Amino acid sequence: MKRKLLKSIFLATIFFATNGLLQAQDYIDKENCKDHPFFNRLEKFYLADCQENYDEYAFTIGQDKTQTLEGKVTKMLYSSTIPYGPELPSIFQVVKNYENAILKMGGKKVYSKTASDGGWTGATFHFQKGGNEYWLGIYDLLNNPVDEFTFVLLTKEGMKQEIEASAMFDKINSGSPLTLYINFEAGKSSIKSESQNIIDELYRMLNENPSLSVIIEGHTDNVGSQASNKALSEQRALSIKNTLVNKGISGDRMKTVGYGQDRPIADNLTDEGKAKNRRVEIKKQ
Repeated sequence: MKRKLLKSIFLATIFFATNGLLQAQDYIDKENCKDHPFFNRLEKFYLADCQENYDEYAFTIGQDKTQTLEGKVTKMLYSSTIPYGPELPSIFQVVKNYENAILKMGGKKVYSKTASDGGWTGATFHFQKGGNEYWLGIYDLLNNPVDEFTFVLLTKEGMKQEIEASAMFDKINSGSPLTLYINFEAGKSSIKSESQNIIDELYRMLNENPSLSVIIEGHTDNVGSQASNKALSEQRALSIKNTLVNKGISGDRMKTVGYGQDRPIADNLTDEGKAKNRRVEIKKQ
């Protein structure tokens, strides 16, 4: 009798220990899933699922209004590690957490709805970082407090350009404009470090062809006023000239002009078109 009792206790111990282990494993992030480096995880949540591929995604940008974008889509499902209850965050708290992070990166909230009236709840954000454009959706907040939600991040890589000095010279010397996509700080004329290779090749071209004189033209998209865009494009063209002067190129060989938004080469109604219009053109004098 004593032996049977001990056996029952032993089996019960194994059962509860195993059951507890299984429950603990339920809250371990799915294999190969990890948080995006831009965002901290909310407390009491784990990654139940994740996937990443190049795809299209329809982001909610208004009441019954979506915008479909194309890029690298990262989708993650966050679930709570505790039972549904008052200790979990509200819909408003979840959205506000991501909104604060976006604002610190200089981004903005495009649209949100946090009222738990049984309808759609969630938020869409937009920001730029490291030369790339990002759209973030915090969706599927079905319960309030929130015990599960979907994180969707779409990455649109910035226009990257690899062009050597010899190719630059051939283009300009033929009489055609050389279109360059140089990244500047948002709303400023400071050249970002990721565009330094373009500046270096531009310097090489001018240094290796001392008889060449050029016109540096600045162009923008149509975001902002016409006057401010013209001034910004002039400042950016001058910034390129000053950088090349500091590297040793004579300022007499370079003229600058800013056309702002007046000479688009693509449709300013799309993000892709705006990116193409934010450009610098180098022409032979």
